[in-house]
Amino acid sequence: MIEDKNNRAQTPADRVRTSKRRILIVEDEPINQQILAAYLESDYELIIADSGEQAKTIIERENRAISLILLDLNLPDLHGLDILRWIKAGSTFSKIPVIVMTSDGEAEVESLNIGAIDFITKPYPLPKVVQARVRRTIELSEGRDLIRETERDGLTGLYTREYFFRYADQFDQFHKDTPMDALILDINHFHMINERFGKGYADRLLQRVGRALYDYANRSGGIACRRNADTFLLYCPHGSDYADAVETVTAAACEEEPGHVRIRVGVYANVDPSIDMELRFDRAKSAADLIKNDYTTCIATYDNDLHEKEIYEERLLEDFHDALVHKQFKVYFQPKFDIRPEKPLLCGAEALVRWVHPVLGFVSPGAFVPLFESNGLVRQLDDYVWRETAACQGRWKKKFGREIPVSVNVSRVDALDPDLADMLCRLTEANGISNSALHLEITESAYTDDAKQIISTVSKLREKGFVIEMDDFGSGYSSISMISTLPIDVMKLDRMLIVNALKEQGNIRMLKVIIDMADSLSVPLIAEGVETEEQFKALKDMGCEMIQGYYFAKPMPEQDFEQYLAEKHQNNGIVTKG
Repeated sequence: MIEDKNNRAQTPADRVRTSKRRILIVEDEPINQQILAAYLESDYELIIADSGEQAKTIIERENRAISLILLDLNLPDLHGLDILRWIKAGSTFSKIPVIVMTSDGEAEVESLNIGAIDFITKPYPLPKVVQARVRRTIELSEGRDLIRETERDGLTGLYTREYFFRYADQFDQFHKDTPMDALILDINHFHMINERFGKGYADRLLQRVGRALYDYANRSGGIACRRNADTFLLYCPHGSDYADAVETVTAAACEEEPGHVRIRVGVYANVDPSIDMELRFDRAKSAADLIKNDYTTCIATYDNDLHEKEIYEERLLEDFHDALVHKQFKVYFQPKFDIRPEKPLLCGAEALVRWVHPVLGFVSPGAFVPLFESNGLVRQLDDYVWRETAACQGRWKKKFGREIPVSVNVSRVDALDPDLADMLCRLTEANGISNSALHLEITESAYTDDAKQIISTVSKLREKGFVIEMDDFGSGYSSISMISTLPIDVMKLDRMLIVNALKEQGNIRMLKVIIDMADSLSVPLIAEGVETEEQFKALKDMGCEMIQGYYFAKPMPEQDFEQYLAEKHQNNGIVTKG
């Protein structure tokens, strides 16, 4: 149907209900109006304007509802080209696509230069030709509108992640000989800023950073995006120094509340154009992560050493599952000694994992344990160590007629598993050992990171008879004030606390306070990492009960530790339950 120009304007909701696009036909000849109506009215809602002024009134009133304008150039009051110029100059309706209808071949070119999308010649071509041009023009226009709505981050106005990578790839295609840099900018501890100052403040901060980065990208000839909440990306021609960029963005970030915002930047300079675009920014992120907790610098650059480290770590991740299947991970045992008797007695051990790689050789735990923690593999590794350890304990119990307590590591991820206690009970039962023979080491930081959930899990484990050891105690002093309320059975002093306190001119006051506190709470204390006789004597004099470290014995593979146990068993050098 044809809607009269004086009828009520159709609202966006009306358009949703009818599911028909609305077309404004600007044409003064009734016969031409009828021809176009016959071509289009079955698929579209049509509005007819028979003069330029009427067309302008309708456009101003209904621009949000109009999908296309079919514009005749020869009108009784205004020339169609003048109307076209007016449409393209409008702030609210310049994006409406316009198809010009004319028999003047020269006017077609001028119309396209002004901003028309297409033209339809007069006399009109076949209906299917007109219908195809109208349909395609509306589809392309709506596609462009969708892109405009989705390519920009609503808060900062920068590109969104998806479009940023698309345009960065296009930049490479057209500037193949231009060396480029990939940068990632991160607002350090943004979640705390959000929590302290509120979402409104945090949003304004992101907007200021976005504006500053947009301006910098324009000056440097690059493009920028907001990748996620507090992380921004910049892709630009190679520069020698980005200190000015950091200074500019940081100054913008601190406008409202000076001095508390730190911008951390990772740079992958002279990117390798053969690698995937996202990988280039992964490399920049690897550099930025190096200074996550370093407040002395704010820019880090990806270099060959970091590249080699990433390749090495990727190899470890790829080989992890094969290592489990083929038992490349070996459990070593380091003895613990009760030093209260005149002659120290073996009172247990700690299980430590080592990786003997068939190609890389011995892989340091310092290389693979943090890697597996950050990639979600540590739970599988811990489970492997628990099973290997319990199996050893079961064999030793049969051989020596007594249980050898062994402590195993329980990560924060492990402790968040509500089925952990039942699973460990099944493990000890299957190997014929008591729950109390398996000591569970949980780091001090785990209690402070997820206190409520960790305490709940640990309480359940203690109810089942497992012995809980708080590992690395003293590495985070926040727990000292709450130690009396935590469900633990043993505390293990952090190695560096001991080293720093007992070195020349060291301060032993904190060490004494912790040992006295443990004694007052009747919580046994283990000092690990003890390597010298001076350390041993000092700890014994201060009242420390147990020691673990190279002073007595290094970590040993299963067979060597079993032989060590046999010697101690024969010489009555073990204090355990029989």
